[in-house]
Amino acid sequence: MGQLRQRGRIWWVRYYRNGQLHEESSRSRKKQVATTLLKQREGDVAKGLPVSAKMGQYRFDDAAEMLLVEYQVNRRKTYADVKRRIEKHLAPFFGGARMASIDTDAVLRYTQARMNADTMVYRAHTVTRGGRVYTIPERQRTISGASNGEINRELTILKRMFKLAQRSNKLVAAPYIPMLVEDNARQGFFEDAQIDSVRQHLPAHLRNLVTFAAETGWRKSEMLNLEWRSVDFESGAVTLDVRTTKNKHGREIYMTARLRQALREQWTLAETLKREQGLIPCRVFTTPQGTPIKSFYKAWRTACQQAGCPGRILHDFRRTAIRAFVRADIPDSVAMGMSGHSTRKVFDRYDITSASDLKDAAKKLDAARQPGPKGRHGQNMDNLPKSGTRRASA
Repeated sequence: MGQLRQRGRIWWVRYYRNGQLHEESSRSRKKQVATTLLKQREGDVAKGLPVSAKMGQYRFDDAAEMLLVEYQVNRRKTYADVKRRIEKHLAPFFGGARMASIDTDAVLRYTQARMNADTMVYRAHTVTRGGRVYTIPERQRTISGASNGEINRELTILKRMFKLAQRSNKLVAAPYIPMLVEDNARQGFFEDAQIDSVRQHLPAHLRNLVTFAAETGWRKSEMLNLEWRSVDFESGAVTLDVRTTKNKHGREIYMTARLRQALREQWTLAETLKREQGLIPCRVFTTPQGTPIKSFYKAWRTACQQAGCPGRILHDFRRTAIRAFVRADIPDSVAMGMSGHSTRKVFDRYDITSASDLKDAAKKLDAARQPGPKGRHGQNMDNLPKSGTRRASA
């Protein structure tokens, strides 16, 4: 049985869990508040929940520190971004608060405050250009509220804090954290003629990279970090190590005719560098000097403008490739393995409909409405297989 004790004017509760005595302050002068807390703790103990007095003392700052440690231990690439969001946005609002006191109402107030934000602060930092170090001072920019996407990224961090706190028995429950609707999905992709045009306007060392992107749908970092040891011309396989992928899953694809030709051309360039300069580049895509490609934004922007498709990004090839996989009747599970998608929800976002798809649909409707005997559902019977015949399988 639990007990109530009064220390000064504050009521305390005592209860046992696994034979060990726990004592906790109700932080109230009212006995009824302490009685309610005691019943709650005894109920949690009866359910087998990991109850302790420290749960009520666990604060946002502790949860933020534990999250950053978890990101460091697992070497997550987004550590710097998460730390920035916590320091600039989450900590100023929730800092010092007990995690148990952060409920849905508090989250909604935070969301409202971020939507009403009118300034964005860029911290002072240093950059190195041409061997010289430049200091960029802190500056501010006027905005009309943070975007839904920015707010959702911050709320996702808060969700992760609660999940880690629960797993480490720091909290019993987490509040409902409502997310905002994002309407910023890009719809860009390339048609075959546009791919060829962009390739022609790019420097020679970037052309095969475009072909590789269009054929595989791989992410930019995955292509730029691809090494020759992962390319096997004899079996036709191209593999990705676990450490080079976003979701930490290895991947293997097999070359199409276009992909094989592009990789052969890259191999010829590598052999030329080895013969003329004595360099043996380990990466597939390099500069003419044999150094790894890091950024080619200006060359890409110029090529897209000259090709008549300004504003496109390299990631649009990911949508282009996935759309090609689906149109080729490749099973979704296989297509997801080729592109490196872990969830069906994200994969479906990339399978978008183009103008050519809609034109094909209109042509099919016209064909179905051509004069001729009609079936029970209105089909043109001339376009259906004759009785006793079978459709050719795809």
